[in-house]
Amino acid sequence: MDGQIIRAEYSDIMQKSYIDYAMSVIISRVLPDVRDGLKPVQRRTLYDMYELGIRYDRPYRKCARIVGDTMGKFHPHGDSSIYEALVVMAQDFKKGMTLVDGHGNFGSIEGDGAAAMRYTEARLEKVTQDAFLADLDKDVVDFGPNFDETEREPQVLPVRIPNLLVNGADGIAVGMVTSIPPHNLAEVIDAVKAMIRNNKITTEGLMKYVKGPDFPTGGIIVNQDELPAIYETGQGKIRVRGRVELEKAKGGRERLVITEIPYTMIGANIGKFLNDVAALVETKKTTDIVDISNQSSKEGIRIVLELKKGADVERLKNLLYKKTKLEDTFGVNMLAVADGRPETLGLRQILEYHVDFQFELATRKYQNLLEKEEKKKEIQEGLIRACDVIDLIIEILRGSKSREQVKACLVEGVTTGIKFKSEKSKKQAAELKFTEAQANAILDMRLYRLIGLEIEVLMKEHETTLKNIAHYQDILNNYDSMAAVIIKDLDSFKREFCRPRRTSLENAEEIVLEEQKIEEMPVVFLMDRFGYVRTIDEATYERNKDAADTEQRFVIHCLNTDRVCVFTDAGKVHLLKVLDVPFGKFRDKGTPVDNLCNYDSAEENFVSVMALNDMKDTALTFVTKQAMVKQVEGREFDVSKRTIAATKLQEGDAVLEVHAAHEQAHLVLGTKGGYFLRFPASEIPFKKKTAIGVRGMKLGAGDELTGAYWLEGGECPEVNFGDKPVHINRLRIGSRDSKGTKAR
Repeated sequence: MDGQIIRAEYSDIMQKSYIDYAMSVIISRVLPDVRDGLKPVQRRTLYDMYELGIRYDRPYRKCARIVGDTMGKFHPHGDSSIYEALVVMAQDFKKGMTLVDGHGNFGSIEGDGAAAMRYTEARLEKVTQDAFLADLDKDVVDFGPNFDETEREPQVLPVRIPNLLVNGADGIAVGMVTSIPPHNLAEVIDAVKAMIRNNKITTEGLMKYVKGPDFPTGGIIVNQDELPAIYETGQGKIRVRGRVELEKAKGGRERLVITEIPYTMIGANIGKFLNDVAALVETKKTTDIVDISNQSSKEGIRIVLELKKGADVERLKNLLYKKTKLEDTFGVNMLAVADGRPETLGLRQILEYHVDFQFELATRKYQNLLEKEEKKKEIQEGLIRACDVIDLIIEILRGSKSREQVKACLVEGVTTGIKFKSEKSKKQAAELKFTEAQANAILDMRLYRLIGLEIEVLMKEHETTLKNIAHYQDILNNYDSMAAVIIKDLDSFKREFCRPRRTSLENAEEIVLEEQKIEEMPVVFLMDRFGYVRTIDEATYERNKDAADTEQRFVIHCLNTDRVCVFTDAGKVHLLKVLDVPFGKFRDKGTPVDNLCNYDSAEENFVSVMALNDMKDTALTFVTKQAMVKQVEGREFDVSKRTIAATKLQEGDAVLEVHAAHEQAHLVLGTKGGYFLRFPASEIPFKKKTAIGVRGMKLGAGDELTGAYWLEGGECPEVNFGDKPVHINRLRIGSRDSKGTKAR
């Protein structure tokens, strides 16, 4: 067959393909449906458990069986995603209301993962069976084919409670994120009832019932006044704090006990919180904490901070809220699939969709029940009528040759071929006119139904059927009647499954943390040749002066409130807060400098270290290996950033020396080739830190500077060139940018 070439723009094809992929991820994987509040993987897992008969009152079944069956029938996207969804639906610290009853290790609030699916078991919760799956047999929702069209699955579950709000949702799609907080079941049900009674109710009116999110971890929402705007738009930020209690300890001490945590702290963030508190102690942000221990268990969260006597409890609370995850922000973005497309919904819109869905479910349910009752009524009327002419029916049966002949007589009055005792009977038989369903029921009727008591039972059943038909018709034709039925069901769910609110709401002012004034004291900053830094007090330094000056690469006298500037050959300067440097004993190892700044030992080496306070009122002279020199005002390095460029370098150049020297000093430059040049420091021009500088010495081909030496008084220093000493104070004074003299 001849092929046909279709020309198309590549970008158009890519755009369409990407949009199709994005919508597939959004609709089929990530976002929950506003009607049942479930993602496809959750819906399919619950339906599969329902199909397997894993009910709340039956034994647990292996999760591996559930996952495998779900993947094989409905969700062919890997077992890990199915098992993860199953685990989350069983974790009471993540869901406002668990939908799966897990048996075994299903993880912990501290971030421990669940055991492998071959070890764990599960079954449906009672609320899931009663409120999520109960009416699937009544044709209340549409079913569609599964991925390979070998099974049929519900497009949405007939959920009777607003699950999207009760359990919330979170997920990241292609260019879209949903984050819906969980809410209290009783409050949400009351809001649904209010909307059913008054479909014009406002968000403000609904918030008389839905006070705010109700996180399973408890905590305190501290921006209550911002909630109306969040619920109106479906977007915003909720500030949540953990609950902290003060307890008395032995010896007159006190302890702070964290009994509830923000919802965002679930998992690894609990460990991070403990590390952050330890860091506050190590960096001396607080000295009130003596010990910290995590005593959490299955009974709940209990993180204990032991305090020293006289601790400032209120300041410590504020410090924890400000500097750790004990106060955190929950970003709200109530995005869900509504009418087949993703939409950001406010509280009122979510409840509107839910109420409409409930009326749709109720309509389909009672239409189905009405049809069944009307069929039952038809058969009952046929049986009652048959009892009145039972002798004639028996005569027809005895005179007929087949079931089809009897059925034709009962339905159409065909008497041909049937033997009757009299013409009167034949005439009566021709006038019976039963319906086909009635005729089948008569033919299937057993003789014991002709007993008088059985006929009375049949009459009572018929009366009940007529009442049911009238009741169902009233529900279908009367809004108030249908609303009453829905509200009655909601009340029963509220009585059986609701629980008290866990999260409290209030308005709290933003934490303003006043930094404690640090007692200023002189210290000595030490850095060894491996880049480990520490500080000691001056008395300790004086006792170990000789060892310190010999063993340490840099020894800087400064204040504990000062900052230290670490210059490197890459032309950078790293600023360290002295308070961040460990303070201790002389023989303490200290901490690597790259833990305190952005120093990279693979790309740069230390050149000089100075205290910032000592630099502010002086000038720094920079010397590079390519003999570029300049002076920079020290105050230019008084910046808030931790790392900045100290000077600009030419390609292949590196900083050789950074030194603070007065104008009367002389600078001596020495090269690898043995040339030395001495000239006054006053000849070096002042430049900005971003400048390259000027040439300090003319270099021969392949030559470079190996040293820069300062003459600042009556000292008589000497340096070695090869095996010969060079007395640099005896060198004749030259001028900058000359070649210098050759060492002899």
